[in-house]
Amino acid sequence: MLRNFKTGIHTAGLIGKFRSPDVAESLPLMAAFLHDRGVRVLIEQSTAASIGASQHEVVSYETMGAEADVAIVLGGDGTLLFAARRLAEFGVPLVGVNQGRLGFMTDIARDEMQAGVQQLLDGRFSIESRVLLEAEVWRNGERVFRHLALNDVVVNKGDIGRMIEMKVEVDGTFLYLLRADGMIVCTPTGSTAYALSANGPILHPKLAGIGIVPLCPHALSNRPITISDDSRVDITLLSPSEGRIHFDGQSRFDAHAGDCVRITEATIRVTLLHPPSYDYFAMLREKLHWSEMPEP
Repeated sequence: MLRNFKTGIHTAGLIGKFRSPDVAESLPLMAAFLHDRGVRVLIEQSTAASIGASQHEVVSYETMGAEADVAIVLGGDGTLLFAARRLAEFGVPLVGVNQGRLGFMTDIARDEMQAGVQQLLDGRFSIESRVLLEAEVWRNGERVFRHLALNDVVVNKGDIGRMIEMKVEVDGTFLYLLRADGMIVCTPTGSTAYALSANGPILHPKLAGIGIVPLCPHALSNRPITISDDSRVDITLLSPSEGRIHFDGQSRFDAHAGDCVRITEATIRVTLLHPPSYDYFAMLREKLHWSEMPEP
């Protein structure tokens, strides 16, 4: 539920890319812009520590989640991924100002950030819901780890220099044995991230699906597939294989032979806000350098 969003934005949280000179310059400007328009400004504490911001309230993610009407993220997709996972349980919508490279999810350009945020204050942004994955690691019948992912869950070979072997099941039904460098299980959001570089399909954000993309499979017949979003994927490391599990490329867990990674769609979602000019296909053309629109 978007708390207070339809009645206006009274409190905004600011989150910045860690130790970024660009953010250290841009974030105080954004904070002042919001303050001048009567918006209460909350700055996430690690962001404040990295840029030395102290003129506004410095809060934890928990406090921001409880009190902010919107979170404005200044950084790249990685910064937004981290913030989205931390704030998802609170239902706080996020909008991204691109201070990174590609910026598939950070829609507002840095040099247009004040105009873009003004559109947000004027209520001119569109609202989009994105699914999360919930991943559990089971060992000897006990759950030993749990984490959320907005982009993907990756099971790979870790530091070893050889392939690993995995049993892959969907909804309890055996799919195949996979000998490969690893496996990517992604959301539609994550289909344009690591999975795309592994020749996985691009999934539109409104598609109710989960992508399963092998990493350098030994058998060329192991191809990427898309399954229903209400499916459960179980990936079991077969002896003597050990590996590593990555969540959005930001958190990890070392797995042993016999461990099972169980992946399902999470019960909570992330809400993104887009400016009026946002168009998913136009974004793909720009970021992936596809051909330009034909002349009329």
